[in-house]
Amino acid sequence: MPSASRKFKLAGVAAAALMLTAGGAQAQLDPRAPLDITADSSEVIQSQCLSTWSGAVEALQANTRLRADTVRIYSAKTSDGCGGSDRLEASGQVYFVTPERTVRADSAVYAFNRQSITLTGNVIVVQGRSVVRGDSLTINTRTGQAQMASNATGRNKAGRVRGVFYPNQGAAR
Repeated sequence: MPSASRKFKLAGVAAAALMLTAGGAQAQLDPRAPLDITADSSEVIQSQCLSTWSGAVEALQANTRLRADTVRIYSAKTSDGCGGSDRLEASGQVYFVTPERTVRADSAVYAFNRQSITLTGNVIVVQGRSVVRGDSLTINTRTGQAQMASNATGRNKAGRVRGVFYPNQGAAR
C-alpha cells in the first residue's frame, strides 16, 4: 500500500506538465556564466565558507533569475580554505524565473555541481495561462527534466499535484 509521502508522477498530460516545468533546453543554466547577486546586505563567514545575502535578494545567471528574502551560498571547503560554490539555498518568497516561465515556492536549493534546483513548499509553476501546483519541484537544469511531487494521496484530496493546461494558447492576453 502506498505511503502518504508517495510521489505522484503525472501521466498522459504529464508530457505537457514536464514541458511546462522544465522546457527542455530552455531550462538550462550555463554553469560557466557568472552569478550576479544583489541584496540589501551581505555577510561572509570565511571559516564556514558561507556568504549570506539578505533583503530583496536577486541572483542572476545567464537568462535565469532567482529572487528570495535570503540567499546563502556555501563554498566547498578545501585544504587552503574555501573553493568554488557548492550550493545556493534560498528562503522566503522564492521566485525562479526563466524567459518561458515563473516558479514560486517557499524555499529552493540549487546544487551547482549536480546542476539541479529543488523548490519546496507551495510550488506554483506558471507558463502563459497554464499552471501546475505541488509540494516540491526538482529540475535538472542541464537536461531540463523535471519532477513535481506532492505528499497528498487519493482522489479529491487537497494538495495533490495539479495542472491546468491551455495547449493551443499563448500567454494570457
